[in-house]
Amino acid sequence: MVFTVSAQRYQPVDRLATEETKALFNNLRTIAKNHTLFGHQHATEYGHGWQGDVDRSDVKSVTGSHPAVIGVDLMGFTGRSADETQKAKDDLRKNVADTYNRGGVTTVAWHFSNPVSGGGFYWQDSVSLPAVRYIIPGGEAHEKYRGILKEIAEWANSVKGSDGKTVPVIFRPYHEFDGDWFWWGRSHSTVDEFRALWRFTVSYLRDSLGVHTFLYAFSPDNRFMTEEVFLERYPGDDWVDMVGMDNYGDMGRDGYAPARAAQRLKIVSDYAKKAGKLAAFTETGLESIPNGTWWTETLLKVMRNSDMEIAYVLVWRNDVRSPTHYYAPYPGHSSVPDFIRFYNDPYTLFERDLEGIYGKLIIKDSKAVAGSQ
Repeated sequence: MVFTVSAQRYQPVDRLATEETKALFNNLRTIAKNHTLFGHQHATEYGHGWQGDVDRSDVKSVTGSHPAVIGVDLMGFTGRSADETQKAKDDLRKNVADTYNRGGVTTVAWHFSNPVSGGGFYWQDSVSLPAVRYIIPGGEAHEKYRGILKEIAEWANSVKGSDGKTVPVIFRPYHEFDGDWFWWGRSHSTVDEFRALWRFTVSYLRDSLGVHTFLYAFSPDNRFMTEEVFLERYPGDDWVDMVGMDNYGDMGRDGYAPARAAQRLKIVSDYAKKAGKLAAFTETGLESIPNGTWWTETLLKVMRNSDMEIAYVLVWRNDVRSPTHYYAPYPGHSSVPDFIRFYNDPYTLFERDLEGIYGKLIIKDSKAVAGSQ
């Protein structure tokens, strides 16, 4: 059984966005009215005890389907040797194109190594410099930042699907900016500096460098309980396609507070509805998943708590070597039975449930297949 979906037309902030990018934007809005896509960071690059296998993910090993949303990162594009940087670009180009060819969606984070000091992407006292003020227009490292964005643009415009089209992605830079752990965080830049950084990044990629396949996602951590605080560093509706929230604390890391998580997520969803944006639960999860019913009793209940329209939810990565650092189940994990229930719920969609997300959307009824995995 298949369901053909007619979408109401909305416009991304890039008026020259490709047709596939516009279709992705509108189809995600349509999906969010009745479903949410499930996503997993680095799902097809590596997993619990493996790396680099073809067409593999821990989620697929459990359910028979890859996640609908695959998270990747531009981390390897800066702060490395030329050879390492080129390999990172090539590997990521193939990963994103493969996801597009299968009919999935890619969301791109950016753990950006500090461009003006040591310390990497984290803030390190006595090492890190507050780079935002240096790289915005007028800053002494602004030209260097323009060069970094040029490399990102060249990569983005080189990612082609098997149909010859340039692949759309959700670009989510400078996430969790309301915390202090990254060099772009709240204590290391003013509101005006952060907004200037965001606006320049979008305008330079879009208007100067000809990147027309990005949907731009704004995602603070969970340090808000009102729309006003959520929007404190918001650059404006002309610069954002998606609003989101990263929230591990309420979901079990710092104790279970599902009602509070749902309240925060509703603020995100309500603003998206009001402003004509997409909404997403951009990062969450419970490390090691010690709660065997976390998927249906915590995550699913938070997502379905009230009248929310959330395009996707993404859990964090499964480390290759660590025996405890993982956020999605792998074969044999104690939460697999509950994850299968989560998979089979009509509300959640995985990659095999979708067709035509970059064109005429079809949601397929393929849930029952997972029950025997």
